[in-house]
Amino acid sequence: METLQLFKILPEKIYFQNIPYLPGFRKMVGWNLDFSTLTRNIHDSLFSFFSPGLASAAEMVIIGLCFLTFFALLGLILVYAERKVCAFFQLRLGPMRVGFWGTAQTFADFIKLLLKEPLTTKNADKFLFNLAPFIVIVASFMAVAAIPFAKGLHAVDLDIGIFFITAVSSIGVVSILLAGWSSNNKYSLIGAIRSGAQILSYEISAGLALLTIIILTGSLQLSEIIESQRTGWWIFKGHIPAIIAFVIYMIAGTAETNRGPFDIAEAESELTAGFHTEYSGIKFAFFFLAEFVNMFIVSAIAATVFFGGWMPFHIGNFTFFNHLMDFIPSVVWFFGKVSLIVFLMMWFRWTFPRLRIDQLLTLEWKYLMPISLVNFLFMAFISLEGWYF
Repeated sequence: METLQLFKILPEKIYFQNIPYLPGFRKMVGWNLDFSTLTRNIHDSLFSFFSPGLASAAEMVIIGLCFLTFFALLGLILVYAERKVCAFFQLRLGPMRVGFWGTAQTFADFIKLLLKEPLTTKNADKFLFNLAPFIVIVASFMAVAAIPFAKGLHAVDLDIGIFFITAVSSIGVVSILLAGWSSNNKYSLIGAIRSGAQILSYEISAGLALLTIIILTGSLQLSEIIESQRTGWWIFKGHIPAIIAFVIYMIAGTAETNRGPFDIAEAESELTAGFHTEYSGIKFAFFFLAEFVNMFIVSAIAATVFFGGWMPFHIGNFTFFNHLMDFIPSVVWFFGKVSLIVFLMMWFRWTFPRLRIDQLLTLEWKYLMPISLVNFLFMAFISLEGWYF
């Protein structure tokens, strides 16, 4: 049997000691945890057993089932985390009764939503009313498909990855407008109009913040953006403009997901539940799930563009420290960064009071967009002069 070298640490270097291992396991160590070998083996196996058409269809089904499972688990985990974080900031315990420390509470709520009758109001446009929840969840599916979770672990690596995610994420606003208009409810319509104005406005600042870093990478492909951060994350290498871009992106991203303090589209004290007031059962669950998935997407893009995605934390020529960081699996790095950014967004929600619609739009058009434009030009000058690390 072949042997895997188990590392020993010396002051001069890190070397390996031989121990038995399975073939192909060498790449499953540290940030070299390369899933491309696994996916290639699955691809080759399917094409060896089936015709090319059936094999491609089987691959699509497998990927779809993986994303469905991931979405379900993501919704359950993030809803539970939201409740616990909210309780922490409000000096409460949060859900505690169903399951250990309330871990089964979100699962019980999910079962309840599945069993509830999906009602439709009498004068609603039934086709558009039923179509809207599916559009919002499909848009989230398409955006997640382009996100690299680890080295070699993504559904598709597009050369216009950032542009693709930004474009398909914008489709979600169509479902919100359809849901508000087709409900034949004035509160839903007001909430949909507010949400449309909010999302379309803050997309400008979010896009400019991402373009500020793309100037340094020279590519829209997410894998190349991650590779460009091998020697350091852009949040550090890009100087002050990168930090400003990250702050602007987080504000704009929080607003795009309709989360507090930018949840004016769902203001309970004014609009009951906003654009999804008339929805119940599984259709309401789609809108509810899409909000948390979109929060994950915003956090994943931030982790990828500003914090190196699955790339470990390296400090210059500190070889010993860098080697230690390399032994943390890439998938752990990615989800660890995303979790911290998700916590930051939850912190926003339970700390700041809700803005009025005029304050919300004033923040974007009078402050964030001009700052983003100036910061973009400043970063272009820094890139031209080569002043970044």
